[in-house]
Order: sequence, then C-alpha cells, then structure tokens
Amino acid sequence: MLTFEAPLYLVLCFLIPPGIWLRHLRRGRGNLIGFPFDLWRQRGFSASLRALRILLLFCHSAFWTGCALLIVALAGPGLSSRERVFLNKGIDMMIVLDESPSMAAQDFQPKDRFETARETIRRFIRGRENDPIGLVGFGYEAALHVPPTLDYQYLLSELDKLQVMALGDGTAIGMGIAVAALHLKSSTAPEKVIILLTDGKNNAGEIPPDTAARIAAGLGARIYVIGIGGRGEVPIELRDLKSGKILRGSIEGGFDEEVLKTVAEKSGGSYFFAGNQGTLNAVFSAIDSLETVERRVRIQVTTRAVHAWFIMAAIILLAADFLLRVFFLREVP
Repeated sequence: MLTFEAPLYLVLCFLIPPGIWLRHLRRGRGNLIGFPFDLWRQRGFSASLRALRILLLFCHSAFWTGCALLIVALAGPGLSSRERVFLNKGIDMMIVLDESPSMAAQDFQPKDRFETARETIRRFIRGRENDPIGLVGFGYEAALHVPPTLDYQYLLSELDKLQVMALGDGTAIGMGIAVAALHLKSSTAPEKVIILLTDGKNNAGEIPPDTAARIAAGLGARIYVIGIGGRGEVPIELRDLKSGKILRGSIEGGFDEEVLKTVAEKSGGSYFFAGNQGTLNAVFSAIDSLETVERRVRIQVTTRAVHAWFIMAAIILLAADFLLRVFFLREVP
C-alpha cells in the first residue's frame, strides 16, 4: 500500500492544470502575430509536420509528468505492509498418518481412505495459525516426513508426496507414535498434540502402541486417535510400487478399537471413530476447536521509502524533454 509522510505537498499537483493552460492553451501566449488569411491569395498551407507535432506533444507530456512525479517524491512516498506478529507460542502438533496397504480401501467413495484422510488433513492445516505442525508416516516402518514447522506450504507439498505402501506392507502404530513423540521432546510449546489416523491393527515395529502412548504422555503430549474406515468386506485397489501393477481385491475392514482407546486414554487424549467422510471432517473440526490457545497478536507496520524511484523517473522525463527540444526541435535553451 502506497503511503505518504507529508501528503500536504500533493496539493501542489493542483497547480499543474493552470500551468498547462497558461503555457499551451491560453490565447495570445508567446507574443504570436496574427495573420489575416483573408488577404492571402496563394495556395493554402498543409500540415506536413505530423511527426514534429507528435514529438512536441511527447515533450509537453514528459515535462508535466516529470513535474508531477517530483511533487509526489516531495510528499515522501513509501510502500507500507502490515504483518501479524504473534507474541506467544502456538501448539506443537504431529500428524501421524497410516500408509499401510489397507488405506487404499474404497469405502470413502469417490476416493479411498488414504486420499480422504489427506484431503481432511489439508483443510485442517490451512485452518491453523501459528501452530508448528509436523508429519509422520508409518507402514511396516515409521518415518518422519516433516518436523514441526510453520511453513505450511512445504508441509502440504510433502503431504502430497505420500504414497500407500511406501513404507512397507505392515502397520507399525507404536513406532509411528514413538517417532512423533521423539520430535516433540524438545518442544517448549504450552501444549503438545499428536493426531493419529489408522485403519488397521498393530502388526509391526519394536514398540507396542500402549508403550508408545506412555512415552508420549511422559513428554507431555496428548494423542487424538482416529480409527478410519468401515467394518466388513471392503473393495480395495492399489498400485504395487515395485512392479507398478494395479492390484484389486477386497479386504476385511476393522481395527483393534480397544488398543486405540487405550492409546488415547494413557496419553490424556481422545478416541474417535470415523466410518465416513462426513464423520472424519467432524472429528477434525472437534479437534480444531479443542486444541486452541489464547493468542496475543501485535500488528507490525513496516514502510519502505520509494521516493528515489519517483525522482529517478522525473529526471529521466525532464531530461528527455530538454534533449529532444535542443537536438531535434532546435530550440535555444
């Protein structure tokens, strides 16, 4: 936004229109001598100096535009920007997403469980503010994809890169929680939260889910556990990352709800069941409203002076006017 330190100087711009009239439009300007065309009996005059007139018009425009720019520069122009500065820390969060093969189950039409979960996570991330958020994925193994960060664009780009079965054919829930808790260990935030999404039973990894929950609780982190997916036989379609082949079939849905409830209880969090997209959206909305802290914000205004650009442009225009008049129009300075 363009602002001015001394805007009263802009009043001088009102002197430009009278100046244009006095110099170019007033009758009798320049001591012109009238010529009685009624006495002229020869051939008429023809306006053959069109290019010269255009050049003269350009010179006039350059001169007055340069004057206007000098007045604007005198008013002290600057580009101002406002930025919200948070005076207190937000909540440190880790999202732990299941990447096991069963997440390709197609009971969240028109998308599968994995794509539905990612879409909901995207909306959740975009709705947060000043909360460092990290991302952990797990299959047969668990891996940190993004440590807690405020760079949500980078976080979303890394979320888009996740693939079902990229971390193997298995479900290491305990390892996923443990990796997330480890990266919250040094956090100084007032609140620490882990959001776990899974549709399977723990069948891999060296750390059981309940042990990982105790580790997280010992570090002061709450775990919100979301069991995603329906029960019963569910169609599935996924791409084998090694062979590139499309695999189709069906799986028996369901997960160990008691284990997931235990994980939530031991960490002081909550367990949610999301059997469809609407419920999953509602669960994340509930977590979003539960996990808030009072935010103290200061609006910081910074202004960058830009008068030099106006002065430079004015000098170029005035110099162009002078040089064209002297060298092309042959005027005497």
